[in-house]
Amino acid sequence: MTELFFPIVAIALGVIALVVFAVILSFLNLWIQARMSRAPVGFGTLLAMKLRKVPTGLVVQSRITAIKAGIDVTTDQLEAHYLAGGDVNQVVRALIAAEKANLNLGFNQAAAIDLATHQSGKSVFEAVMTSVNPKVIDCPSASSGKQTIDAVAKDGIQLSVKARVTVRTHLDRFVGGATEETIIARVGEGIVTAIGSAESYKDVLENPDSISKRVLEKGLDAGTAYEILSIDIADVDVGDNIGARLQTEQAEANKNIAQAAAETRRALAVAAEQEMKARTQEMHAKVVEAEAQVPLAMAEAFRSGHLGVMDYYRMQNLQADSRMRQSIAGDDAGKRGPGA
Repeated sequence: MTELFFPIVAIALGVIALVVFAVILSFLNLWIQARMSRAPVGFGTLLAMKLRKVPTGLVVQSRITAIKAGIDVTTDQLEAHYLAGGDVNQVVRALIAAEKANLNLGFNQAAAIDLATHQSGKSVFEAVMTSVNPKVIDCPSASSGKQTIDAVAKDGIQLSVKARVTVRTHLDRFVGGATEETIIARVGEGIVTAIGSAESYKDVLENPDSISKRVLEKGLDAGTAYEILSIDIADVDVGDNIGARLQTEQAEANKNIAQAAAETRRALAVAAEQEMKARTQEMHAKVVEAEAQVPLAMAEAFRSGHLGVMDYYRMQNLQADSRMRQSIAGDDAGKRGPGA
């Protein structure tokens, strides 16, 4: 047994030595590169990263790049950011750009910005570059489908405005700050307010910069990830006379209301006329009914002796005389005419 023990131990040690040599050989290139770049990384650290399935080449190269730029970044920071789903390369590039531009940006802040922008398809490097080189945002944006911002002055004239907003990234507010859409919405609202408070559209045409001044005074970049540097009015066009059109439409509505009221009154008058005709017919029927009672009353008077034959003839003569006088009077009035 003793004779077999030593060979087995020797073989095991040889295997272990072979494995260690293979590991050292696989990391040797990176280890030498990091050592020569004054960004040393131990074999134990490389092996631990390999076991955690972290790309050792990416981490070591990123650390070398940062150290060469004068930024002290550890492998633990880079590895933790990678495991959190961040882009290590973009963070290092952003730190270098911020260092060259004298921006106060630490690794933790850069990593937070990278994780915040990861879902939007942007990168922390772009955020830093926007802070160094401001960018221009069109208002309204092309994605909104609108070409201009339309507003109406107090005199009722519509103005169509195009604006360009120059912004730069505010790194301290980038995480949790509102995006470009908020800037565009606030600037559009400010332009509408500024034009709406103008007494005349001519005032706006004479001083277009008055719009940008009033908008800038409102502090529209509060709570956003950007700082507004300037708002430039690119174009101002005169649109429709909204006030006159509204007055015309109001007058048309008032006319329709008046016509409806007149029609109501006419319908009431026609109804009243028909009612009076009906009442006239009713009264005429009562007169006819009363006249029908006269012969009956006369017959009763004859039977009772209150009316004699001579009385009846005198009454007939009086009625005939009255009809003759009415006939003569009617003919004479017709000959003279209404103006005689």
